[in-house]
Amino acid sequence: MRAIGIDHGERRVGVAISDESKTLARPLTVIRNSGSDRATVDEIVKLIEQCVAEDGSLDLIVVGLPRRLDGTPSERTERVAEFVRVLQGRTRIPVVIEDERLSSREAESRLAMFHKSWRDRKALLDAASAAVILQDYLDRPK
Repeated sequence: MRAIGIDHGERRVGVAISDESKTLARPLTVIRNSGSDRATVDEIVKLIEQCVAEDGSLDLIVVGLPRRLDGTPSERTERVAEFVRVLQGRTRIPVVIEDERLSSREAESRLAMFHKSWRDRKALLDAASAAVILQDYLDRPK
């Protein structure tokens, strides 16, 4: 079974997917955030349906929850929590949240090793951040 990871941003939503053993996460795509969580959820649900139709093995959605470095809620925390609530209402696949602190910074440093151009890295950053969030979840002992 596979898992999908989501990094919900103000302008873009990064999406990552795991391998079938849920050992490794990899960036999948970036979806433009229209500003409406319902429209963004529509796009995510379409993507989920595509993944299920392709191999029928998607059983978990992991959404990164933004927090400040000290662990307190940030300005975006409630918006992402609302996104999660809307997503949970639109799919039968379980949705869990994962702390996303420093995921973008880690993704940026990983991308910098292979892509010298900031423009190249910026285009990949959101999906790479989603992969970091998903990998953190997969690596945690259950």
